[in-house]
Amino acid sequence: MGYNDLIFPQDSLFLVTGGAGFIGSNLCEAILNMGYRVRCLDNLSTGKQENVDPFLEHPNYTFIKGDIVDFDTCLQACEGVDFVLNEAAWGSVPRSIEMPLYYEEINIRGTLNMMEAACRKKVQKFVYASSSSVYGDHPVLPKAEGQEGNLLSPYALTKRVNEEYGKLYKKLYGLDTYGLRYFNVFGRRQDPDGAYAAVIPKFIKQLLADEIPTIHGDGRQSRDFTYIDNVIEANLKACLAPQEAAGEAFNIAYGGREYLIDIYYHICNALGKDVKPNFGPDRLGDIKHSNADISKAKKLLNYNPEYNFERGIELAINWYKKNLQS
Repeated sequence: MGYNDLIFPQDSLFLVTGGAGFIGSNLCEAILNMGYRVRCLDNLSTGKQENVDPFLEHPNYTFIKGDIVDFDTCLQACEGVDFVLNEAAWGSVPRSIEMPLYYEEINIRGTLNMMEAACRKKVQKFVYASSSSVYGDHPVLPKAEGQEGNLLSPYALTKRVNEEYGKLYKKLYGLDTYGLRYFNVFGRRQDPDGAYAAVIPKFIKQLLADEIPTIHGDGRQSRDFTYIDNVIEANLKACLAPQEAAGEAFNIAYGGREYLIDIYYHICNALGKDVKPNFGPDRLGDIKHSNADISKAKKLLNYNPEYNFERGIELAINWYKKNLQS
C-alpha cells in the first residue's frame, strides 16, 4: 500500500516547511488530494512560487511566506498544526563547502526553531528531512542506520546535528520526531537549473536542448535513486508511526543501486539521443557509493516503496519532456 489509502482524522492540518520546493510541493499536492488541510511555509529562496501556484485557490491550502530562521514565524506556522513535515533546508554538498556559515544558520538553527515551535504548540508528529550524506566515508554497503562514518561536508554535519536534536527532543521534551534519510530523490518539479542541480533533471534538460552534459568523476559512482512518490509515502507513514519509533532516523530509498554512467545512457536512449558525455573532476565531499538498507523503515514505519528506479525514471522523463518542451 502506498499513501493514498492512509487515513488521518478528518480535520487534520499538516504544516509543510519548504513547501514550495521540490519535495515540499509534492507533499502539499499529495495531502490536498487526500482531502486534508495544508499550511505551506517557504521563504522562496530555493523554492518556487510556480510550484505552489496551482494550490492557491484550494480551500484547504494556505501559504505563509516566511523563514524558519525567525522563531516567531515558526510559532505562528505551528499554531493548531497536527503534523509538521519539515523540508525547509538548503541542499547541495558542494555549496555547503563554499557556504558553511549559511548552512549552520538555515539547516541547524532553522530546524531547531521548528522543533521548539512544534514542541510548544503541542504538534503530534514532527517529521524532518535528513540525508544519506550522514554516512560519510563509511565503506560498507548497503548503508544501515547505526553504521555512520566520518562526515565529508558541512551539509552532512547539519543533517547529523538535526538527528541528534531529534533524539533529544523526544527524550527530554516528548516530541515525537522522525528523521528521514533521503537517498538521491528525483522526480517531477525537481529543478534542472543551476550549478548545484541534481544530475537526473540536469541530464534530461541538457539532452533535450542538445547540449553535452558533464559527469563529475568516471561515472562509476553508484546511488540509490529514489522516486518522489516513495518519499511522500515515507513522510505520511511517519505521521502514523508508533511513539516507540520516535527519536529515530530511517533510510528512505528503494533499496537499489544504479551507476551514474548507466543512468546517463538510459536517459539518452529514452530521449533518442546519441551524445557522449564530458567527464570532469570528482566533486569534493561526494560519497562514492550509496545504497540503502531500508529494513528499519519497513519494520517501524510500515514503509513499502512502490516505485523502483525504472518505473520512476520513466515517469520523470515523461514529465520533463512535457514541461520543458511545452
